[in-house]
Amino acid sequence: MPDHDVRLQQLTVWLHEQLDRLFRDNAWGDVPEGSLAAASSDASFRRYFRWQGAGRSFVIMDAPPPQENCRPFVAIDHLLAGAGVHVPQIHAQDLERGFLLLGDLGHQTYLDIIQQDNADALFADAVDALLAFQRLPMDAPLPHYDDALLRREVELFPEWYVGRELGLAFTAAQQATWQRVSQLLIDSALAQPKVLVHRDYMPRNLMQSSPNPGVLDFQDAVYGPVTYDITCLFKDAFLSWPQAQVQDWLRRYWDQARAAGIPVQPVFEEFQRASDLMGVQRHLKVIGIFARICHRDGKPRYLADVPRFFAYIEEVVSRRPELAELGRLIGELQAGARA
Repeated sequence: MPDHDVRLQQLTVWLHEQLDRLFRDNAWGDVPEGSLAAASSDASFRRYFRWQGAGRSFVIMDAPPPQENCRPFVAIDHLLAGAGVHVPQIHAQDLERGFLLLGDLGHQTYLDIIQQDNADALFADAVDALLAFQRLPMDAPLPHYDDALLRREVELFPEWYVGRELGLAFTAAQQATWQRVSQLLIDSALAQPKVLVHRDYMPRNLMQSSPNPGVLDFQDAVYGPVTYDITCLFKDAFLSWPQAQVQDWLRRYWDQARAAGIPVQPVFEEFQRASDLMGVQRHLKVIGIFARICHRDGKPRYLADVPRFFAYIEEVVSRRPELAELGRLIGELQAGARA
């Protein structure tokens, strides 16, 4: 960790003050010698550290203002905990400076450990947690997935992927196609029943923990389409599953959701179509975000996962005739980029 990292120096002073209070309040004795090490970073400006000492472990979030705001994390953490979802306990907070002292949910994410022989069990736990927060009444002061938000998201694709990564601009005909496809995806999303949506409910943000899973990275939660999180869970940025297996998992979720009173579509085929179109909206957004992270933030590694999202889109296009012109548009763009 560099000597000139002023925030880290500030965070370290704050951390020791909080540990002194925490150990004293819990009658744990004196604060032992501990080690502070980088735990992880993500695609935002947030970073995480882990403090360990004498068998105790805590995670510290560093979310520098003005780029990041801890308040939504704190509010949604309390909301999810109230639903019985396993989220980090917040031991201390300095919202002005963007420091949080959190309970440690473990060292291994689902992404680290998931494979064919344990996927059913891990995803079953993830679905149980998802249903718990989808059952929450929609009375918290959270934003809603509205037309403007869905449109801002999908427009990341032409702005950052087509414009910056491919160096292309839509022709008039391509722009008209894009408008039709975008409207179809947005209309489908807005027509869905609404629940609490995590927005990044995927194996990288689920920890192997007790109880399982520990849920992270929920600070962007909104109220929105019921298919959003379950689609995100099975069509992940970093690993893919056979479509027949995904369909089986989706049907199991749909059965459980109906039994739990979650407002899913009453016919599975309607639910699956909504999931397909929701997925395409998200995949286009993520491709745009990964291009933006590369060209704006100087983090090119995320672009390596862009082909996975095009493969997801291609698979859905092959089953959904109403998306055929999106398939043709992507083909034209890829051909134009090679020219």
